Amino acid sequence: MVTFSPGQEAARRLLEGPHRYVCLAGGTRSGKTFLILRAIVRRALAVGETRHAALRFHANAARASIALDTLPRVMRLCFPGVALREKRQDGYFEFENGSRIFIGGLDDKERVEKILGLEYATVFLNEASQIPYSSALIAFTRLAQHAPGIGQKAFVDLNPVGRTHWTNELFGERRDPVSRRALAGPDAYARAFLNPPDNAGNLSREFLESLENLPERQRRRFYEGVYVDDVDGALWTLAAIDAARCSPAEIPAERRTAVVVAVVAARGDDGCAYVLADLSCREAPAAWGRRAVMAFHAHQADCIVAEGNFGGEMVRATIQAADPDVPVRLVTASRGKAVRAEPISVRYAQGKVRHAGRFAKLEDQLCAFTGAGYGGEGSPDHADAAIWALTHLFARDEGTGIIEFYRREAAGGRGA
Repeated sequence: MVTFSPGQEAARRLLEGPHRYVCLAGGTRSGKTFLILRAIVRRALAVGETRHAALRFHANAARASIALDTLPRVMRLCFPGVALREKRQDGYFEFENGSRIFIGGLDDKERVEKILGLEYATVFLNEASQIPYSSALIAFTRLAQHAPGIGQKAFVDLNPVGRTHWTNELFGERRDPVSRRALAGPDAYARAFLNPPDNAGNLSREFLESLENLPERQRRRFYEGVYVDDVDGALWTLAAIDAARCSPAEIPAERRTAVVVAVVAARGDDGCAYVLADLSCREAPAAWGRRAVMAFHAHQADCIVAEGNFGGEMVRATIQAADPDVPVRLVTASRGKAVRAEPISVRYAQGKVRHAGRFAKLEDQLCAFTGAGYGGEGSPDHADAAIWALTHLFARDEGTGIIEFYRREAAGGRGA
């Protein structure tokens, strides 16, 4: 028997209410996706031969998070004994009454045409912060299957991003994201917020504390679950970074043609760069030297590259004290941080950079970069490390691995 918190119960009632479009926004691990998939299963069981689509931007992420994780959990906890057969080749799960739940992505034209060639009683956009409004509009046009007794429903969930994101304009401001005009039928749209404390019964205290201690911008998004102000002229936005997110499984070792570390990134055989980890830290020289060397060996890189402008020789000596056999290559920064950042932000916009996980400090710093410079607090050490790493990956096509090691300018002799 599943017990819902007051916040989750309010969201459940909203999902089952009269609104055609319902958005659940809020912090991570608050139960949003679970509640929506539960509502979809109820709808599928209520009326046979109905079709329901659960979509993410990336198809492999949809399978990993929905088909293999949340949907089986919903069935086990809320519908024990109800048979649900997977037809993986056809991309759907089927109930005994003939209703089907299709699971897929919007990132592949062939998949999109296959899935959106049908009409649905329910369309669910999961992690909508990653989905462009143009793709959402196309998906909503397929909300057209006649389903007496349950009607047609569009569900959306996300961790909130910038206030100008289409989900906030549509469900918060009740305006069309394209024309900016007031919606003709605003009562068809509804939104509820759910946050990790609403799901505290299923989360560890340590996890909740880790969210509370995130950098302010990320804490407001993933813990408080609120839309944040966009930085004017920002080179990166949280929505763009979310759209670039992927699973580490998408870039296995055999597909990596080059690797750089401090912020760990890899060049894939598809020409894209993948940010794998953020190892930037403030430690004594001996500690960060060992950290860099361990990363060098763990990722089978060819050398460590250190910025030579600020104590580069000291960096070389520190690293080689940890392992004298590790080659160190010094590079010189001849341009300002913002100038170095702009071409990398373009690579993100082109879909050439992916984040294999969530990197709170790094992403927070990237979103504070504008064409005029860095507008955040303190030093953009994590972002600068990533920018150096990605610059080297895109500049080198001979297939050799690099470790990009960035020394904090203002660290007073302290680490990367």
